[in-house]
Amino acid sequence: MILTERWFGPQDSVSLKHLAQIPSLGGIITALYELVPGEPWPEDRLARLRELIEVQALRFCGVESIPVSEAIKLGLPERDRHIDSYCSSMEAVARVGVKLVCYNFMPVFDWTRTNLAEELPDGSTALSFSQADLDTLESAGGPEGLPGWAARYSAGELRAWMAAYKQMEPENLWENLAFFLSRVIPVAEANGVKMAIHPDDPPWPILGLPRIITDSAALRRVLALAPSPANGLAFCTGSLGANPANDIPEMIREFASQGRIHYAHLRNILIRGPKSFLESAHPSGSLNLAAAVRALVDNGFSGPVRADHGRMIWGEQGRPGYGLFDRALGTMYIAGLRDALTSKAAPRRLGESGAPIQPGPVTASNISGSTFSGLRRNFGFPGPDPM
Repeated sequence: MILTERWFGPQDSVSLKHLAQIPSLGGIITALYELVPGEPWPEDRLARLRELIEVQALRFCGVESIPVSEAIKLGLPERDRHIDSYCSSMEAVARVGVKLVCYNFMPVFDWTRTNLAEELPDGSTALSFSQADLDTLESAGGPEGLPGWAARYSAGELRAWMAAYKQMEPENLWENLAFFLSRVIPVAEANGVKMAIHPDDPPWPILGLPRIITDSAALRRVLALAPSPANGLAFCTGSLGANPANDIPEMIREFASQGRIHYAHLRNILIRGPKSFLESAHPSGSLNLAAAVRALVDNGFSGPVRADHGRMIWGEQGRPGYGLFDRALGTMYIAGLRDALTSKAAPRRLGESGAPIQPGPVTASNISGSTFSGLRRNFGFPGPDPM
């Protein structure tokens, strides 16, 4: 299991230098974010990204993502040209030594939240989603009020794409995904690239748009569309876990045991009601991330993972979900889970003779006053605090 973090390129407010200071981090996931979907990726720009990453003694572990254009998802006449560009981009990625490409097949919107900075009682802020709030926004005039919507399309483009999907049924979207995979998976195989589809986030239809990558049955179906080791999953605990019916550890066991999870996002959420959740700190929430990591480890997963998203803590400002501090904490939490599960034995301190040092009893004479006070309170040690 390789611990990674996402970096949004030289324009990212979180620098590679700072990401490299996270202990146990082994690699970076990034992309050419400035290019529009359907445009081929120049190899020289990818090579430059790799150079920047390797200067920090990190690996360029994967691309997230080469975006799939709306023309491909809708099956429009220009899809063939866009798929050719996609395959050309994937070949360029492979030539610079990167063998993982994450992508999604969500119409119009990528991951969707109704609040990008919900303030929590401790003063931190977090991403959150409420279907009731989304329904209110839709009835009040449309998705232009959705946080973050303007990052990709103009208002006119957004309305046009939304209208284009109005006549699309989920089965039509499946047909277009099947066509896409029939073209790109042979190219991925020829170049040693693993394609990893990200589930829909949240995993249900929104704003009248179909969502199809939502549960175990959907994951089985997408893998069956192209039964190749190159066709796999970017398993996201937070996306799939937003639906309580999805048993995250069991899903991981099923697909990791088949070698079909190529990449994993490990994120926790607090489910607050039907179709309502808050992105919580990694150790807390409604999901058992320890069980998820165990399922990955027990079933032989050795690919990249990242602590997906994070709160804004300690006064940090930046891209919602992608600050430095909480993602660093999440990375270390996952590293601790991984190391505890994969170490044959806990490390021990050695004395000069090479024999383990046996710890002595805890007494007031060999422990500081403040530490002793904490131990006495928590474990019921008798007697007054030492002065």
